[in-house]
Amino acid sequence: MSDIATACALGRHVNSGSGPSLLPLDIGHTEYLALTDPATAFWALVRKDRLAETLTGGPLLDRYRAHAAEFARELHGLRFELKPSAVYVNPTERCNLDCTYCYIPREMRRAGEHMPTKRLLDALERLKDYFVTVMPAGRKPRVIFHGAEPLMNREALFAAIDAYRDDYIFGVQTNATLLDEEALNFLTERQVSIGLSLDGPLAEITDATRRTWGGKSVHNKVLDTMERLRGYRAWSVIATCTAKNLDQLVPLVELFHARGVPTCMLNAVRCTMPGARTVRPADDVLATHFIAALERSHALYRESGRKLVVANFANILLAILAPTARRLMCDISPCGGGRAFFALAPDGGLFPCSEFIGLPAFEGGNLFSDSVGDILASPAFAKVTGRDVDKFAPCAHCAIRHFCGSPCPAEAHEMNGGMDRIGAFCGFYEEQVRYALRLIADGKANDFLWDGWDEGVETCFQVTLQ
Repeated sequence: MSDIATACALGRHVNSGSGPSLLPLDIGHTEYLALTDPATAFWALVRKDRLAETLTGGPLLDRYRAHAAEFARELHGLRFELKPSAVYVNPTERCNLDCTYCYIPREMRRAGEHMPTKRLLDALERLKDYFVTVMPAGRKPRVIFHGAEPLMNREALFAAIDAYRDDYIFGVQTNATLLDEEALNFLTERQVSIGLSLDGPLAEITDATRRTWGGKSVHNKVLDTMERLRGYRAWSVIATCTAKNLDQLVPLVELFHARGVPTCMLNAVRCTMPGARTVRPADDVLATHFIAALERSHALYRESGRKLVVANFANILLAILAPTARRLMCDISPCGGGRAFFALAPDGGLFPCSEFIGLPAFEGGNLFSDSVGDILASPAFAKVTGRDVDKFAPCAHCAIRHFCGSPCPAEAHEMNGGMDRIGAFCGFYEEQVRYALRLIADGKANDFLWDGWDEGVETCFQVTLQ
């Protein structure tokens, strides 16, 4: 076996002798492997029989040398120069469900406080004053009412939407149990985006991790709400992937497609809180079932002509194809917490992300007594915004570190002991990137992305080797 072939098999660093240095990555494809420069998120697909030729000179290396500084600047801007454009507003600490993996402590969900209507309106006014200073002209910031269960404080939430409908783009993430006809009409008439949660195609699967405090099922209520939202432009469903539902991800995707869900997320369970770790699946098992679900979604698209976009995987594809076009900011380091968005707790506390609301050490200040700018620059926020995978092992030596970002900082800190640790699913993210690169090699990537995703996207580098 040649030195280059050996390096490829072992995933070692390869230096051509004339720079730049590239890492080969076996993507599991019969004809292609990937070359990456992790420092700039550059990548190329190279035929295996042309690897040595590519690494020792030619148009790929020549063109890359000319663009490397530009790629580095773009990546640095994406990682360190963003300003927040969204806020997750938690109008209540309470929830009517007791989900196994929730990142909000049980005592808060059971008996926490609501934010009074007047207080919520004051909060949105203060946030508006901040966003005016950082948002580009003509663009509105996003407010996503999040939880706990935001509709438990429905009166305040609806008053806020009506009062500020000209100032924000609104969304609501809800467990669907409180979405009666009046609530649905209110939200859809105002074009509020609606996110639901459902973890299984059958009640017994959903009920294994999502149920009321009294142990009752909410499965059928979510299905009913999905049916009433059929045809609405702005809705989606989140499924949390746990050890309890992996073998049901394919039928779950089939259910979503049959119910007309336009976008879903198949999110690996966040392991910030101890309860979530009790249902954490193994990386390899999660990857196998997750990719099977993606394959099924693709088959359904080919059969019907209608896409079911799995948004969290689509974001991995975009991280590779067009980094600045990605729609989610979890799969990058530092993540979007405190940079692209932040979270407001019912008492006015500001956190980098909702995932931190149960962790007092990450409260940067209070909206009603401190300036947003000062909070964003606080030591509590800096713990998150300063997390840099270039600076700790094993990420610093990883070929895909800027396609993955080693999420999530909250679970890295709580589960693995610090911000300089990996998240819960290192191997799972690696397999997603390999699969994404295989799709790109086979010309299938667009089938997994939103229609029109590349409008306004400029191709700045392309080399085709004959």
